[in-house]
Amino acid sequence: MYISHTDSEREAMLRAIGVDSLEALFHDVPAQHRFPKLDLPPALTEMEARAELQAVSDANEPASNLACFLGAGAYKHYTPAAVDAILRRGEVYTAYTPYQPEVSQGTLQAIFEYQSLVAALTGMDVSNASHYDGATAVAEAVNMAYANFRGKRSKVILSAGLHPQYCQVVNTYVAGTPIQVSCASDPLASKPDSLIPQIDSNTALVIVQYPDFFGRIFDYTALAKAVHAQGALLAIAVNPIALGLLKTPGEMGADIVTAEGQALGIPLSYGGPYLGIFATRQEYVRKMAGRLVGETVDTRSGQRAYVLTLTAREQHIRREKATSNICTNQGLIALASAIYMSLLGKHGLRQVAELCYHKAHYAADQISRIKGYKLVCPEPFFNEFVIKCPKPVAEINEHLLEHGILGGYDLEPDYGLKKHALLAVTEMNTRDEIDALVETLSEASHG
Repeated sequence: MYISHTDSEREAMLRAIGVDSLEALFHDVPAQHRFPKLDLPPALTEMEARAELQAVSDANEPASNLACFLGAGAYKHYTPAAVDAILRRGEVYTAYTPYQPEVSQGTLQAIFEYQSLVAALTGMDVSNASHYDGATAVAEAVNMAYANFRGKRSKVILSAGLHPQYCQVVNTYVAGTPIQVSCASDPLASKPDSLIPQIDSNTALVIVQYPDFFGRIFDYTALAKAVHAQGALLAIAVNPIALGLLKTPGEMGADIVTAEGQALGIPLSYGGPYLGIFATRQEYVRKMAGRLVGETVDTRSGQRAYVLTLTAREQHIRREKATSNICTNQGLIALASAIYMSLLGKHGLRQVAELCYHKAHYAADQISRIKGYKLVCPEPFFNEFVIKCPKPVAEINEHLLEHGILGGYDLEPDYGLKKHALLAVTEMNTRDEIDALVETLSEASHG
């Protein structure tokens, strides 16, 4: 809490520095610029400011008040109360990078545990800690692959099933560089095999999503072999909850795994902060951006100790030689996901994944029985699926919102897929909510 200084405290500070007024501190600023008249409203008390901000906030409709079927990268999952209770403890409530290990053992250990959990979840050797969000993690995979080949390979292939916002961030990152980005144009027709003919000796990286943006589940083992046969790398952007149930990217032969970690105990927010998960194989660790905490032994006491094993100084002082210029992390959010994974454990995470899977399939089956609605993709899916609707998705979503339901993601703006909605179901959606969605969708088709 902010506590203002008293008049006597201000006077004491002024005496200590040898001036007699606050105005004297601004003596070197030209007079005409010292105290300009600003067109500002009258000052508010804390109580008045809070009431005004609350009124602004009340104009929004939070997902917590609605039956939410909107996903597309950010999901309404249940966060155990213990996550926030532990996260807000004073000794861990910081996102600051622990440069001084002797006074940062707790923070370093927490990061080490996070890295260990991510490595186990993805089937990879090492994880960093961490990136801003899922999109920047994908873009950093591009940077890492380009650096790995020392600029001798400049082609990056993006699956049409990759999140459209991830593709946009990648294109922003590579603008003005020799990196060439290739992406298929027919998203729903794209399959892993369709990427293979595009791979050549100039390819540095192929990026796919698992499950993909449309919820479909593909096994990328054959693609990984084809990528490696050309000497390139394979990156897989994952839904971390799905890995509680599905085969790991490491088992498929992925070289890099990225993810948006929001699903792991981080509440929905309008823009974050979120968490960019990044894991890779041991052989590429020195090209990986971000921080890597390691476990060692204190030479004096013989006790277990934690240190920043790897943090590229080039990111700070030799920027022209850096793999990446990211110089911060999402340490607090990474800790939240580590607490979540620790609380659920292997079996709890699988249970959440199974609930998402079965509830989504129940919803898809019920919706596809409504006249005018069609389940578009025949492939196996996890907790998201594409439905073709009898009316524009915006119209249907407006009708759903009137009934307290947050509808699916409209695929027309990104892909030109008219009347196509991407719906997401999580463990938070009850059977009653799903049945209400089905009933309201049926009403919307007749309205």
